[in-house]
Amino acid sequence: MSRERVGEIEVLSAAGEIDITSAAQLREALDEVTATGSTVVIDLSEIEFIGSVGLTTLLVASNAAPPGRVRVVASTQVRRPVEVTGLSDVLALFDTLEAALAAGAAP
Repeated sequence: MSRERVGEIEVLSAAGEIDITSAAQLREALDEVTATGSTVVIDLSEIEFIGSVGLTTLLVASNAAPPGRVRVVASTQVRRPVEVTGLSDVLALFDTLEAALAAGAAP
């Protein structure tokens, strides 16, 4: 898990898998960022697997943040379960980090 600031946006990047053993690290980082009210881009373009605990972590972060402040860059392996579970109605999904960063300021 890495964290960097791009302008006014916090970018959290993860690779590999988000499962029961690794979701806590993502959750802790998201808790820190969402508590500040900053816009966060969660770059999951290098994720090969996301389990239900990972999906729950994304939903909790989205609910904890002000509207429009959580953006997710989703690999195919992330996008599929997000769409199947209906979370795509709640999460702002992007194909690339550049698109997520360029999405405009949250209201």
